[in-house]
Amino acid sequence: MNVATAIFLLNDAAVSIFGGVLSASFCGALRTRRNRFIFWLGMALMLIPQGAVYFLWDAELRRQAYPLVLHLPLMILLYVLTGKRLWPAISILSAYLFCQMRRWMALLAAAVLPGEKMTQSIAELAFTLPLLLILLKFAAPAVRQMMEHSLKEQCQFGSIPALYYAFDYVTRIYTDLLSSGSAVVVEFMPTVCCAAYLVFLLYNTAEEHRRSLSEQMQNNLKLQMSQAEQEISELRESQAQTARYRHDLRHHLQYLLSCIENGQTGRAKQYIYGIYEEIEAQQVQRYCENETINLILSAFAKRAEKTGIRLDVRGALPNLLPVSDNDLCVILSNALENALHACLPMAEAGSDCVIFVQFRFHAQNGRLFLQIINPCQDNVRFEKGIPVSNRPGHGIGVQSIRAFVERYSGGCTFLTENGQFILRIFL
Repeated sequence: MNVATAIFLLNDAAVSIFGGVLSASFCGALRTRRNRFIFWLGMALMLIPQGAVYFLWDAELRRQAYPLVLHLPLMILLYVLTGKRLWPAISILSAYLFCQMRRWMALLAAAVLPGEKMTQSIAELAFTLPLLLILLKFAAPAVRQMMEHSLKEQCQFGSIPALYYAFDYVTRIYTDLLSSGSAVVVEFMPTVCCAAYLVFLLYNTAEEHRRSLSEQMQNNLKLQMSQAEQEISELRESQAQTARYRHDLRHHLQYLLSCIENGQTGRAKQYIYGIYEEIEAQQVQRYCENETINLILSAFAKRAEKTGIRLDVRGALPNLLPVSDNDLCVILSNALENALHACLPMAEAGSDCVIFVQFRFHAQNGRLFLQIINPCQDNVRFEKGIPVSNRPGHGIGVQSIRAFVERYSGGCTFLTENGQFILRIFL
């Protein structure tokens, strides 16, 4: 074996190890000692037939059979080590793409140092280890993270390496289209880069839009949580104020008795009316054993009554619920707010019949079930089972309900039936 043959053989072995190690690292197949042992044993066994092919077949046939001699066995080996079906193929295609860097750097060295036939092969050998270490340190961790993404994103990631792999074999190895200088072939990969950049731009723009909507939704939820805490605090303060009035009843009676004894009946009546109005304004209706439900429903019942809408409440709930007070306040407040808002145009139009918003609730097997029914005038437009509106500021309540319901692995359904809008929630 002469020096040239030895260098060519070493270069083929080096590129095989380069691609194999990079593919295995992209797959996360080298994390355990057992996997590393099996991988290196497999690589050693794959190099044996590769060496035999080198001596038995000519160079052209070796290049054409390379996917069957190395890539296919490597894919099977990585599948055995990782248990993943698609990602080993994507890892091998990505590693093949990075091999282009090694080849191009060697071609550049050969162009700078002409005259030696072995310059390119020697340069490829020299660049193998430094480039491999750089890619293992910087590229491999980023590629491995893609394994945890969805199948769709994995396919998007692997599309460019797969396209390059097919282009390289079709135009350079199986045919001579690339060396023929055909404009269509030469301009193909730049066009692919342009298309990939466009897809990347559109995809990231869409992702940025979705991220912006998600952040807006999170901010709205935080704001509603803050408002819910404030509303519950105010309602409890009102209830405490009523309790204080009852506690101070002796003082009120003493003052009234003094007014009557002094003939100041008008002042006594005025004082009685003032106390009565304050107590009525702060009175909390008892609908069930849960204090939070009573506070929220009492507040909305008073709001509905002022606009000519009746809140019809029926149900029973225990004091302890599987939902926090703040989350429950956000869900109920949004649901009842939407129901009252839908009824408001009919109430303002002076409808002859009483407008009812029905609220039903009960607990069963540790779950909370809610149902709100309200009349609706306009045809409600749905998208994927969710009511949508083109009016600015609308739709946030529905999104909030869905977000909070999902926290508890619950569900919610929206539907219209016989001129009524029905919302069902379970938590």
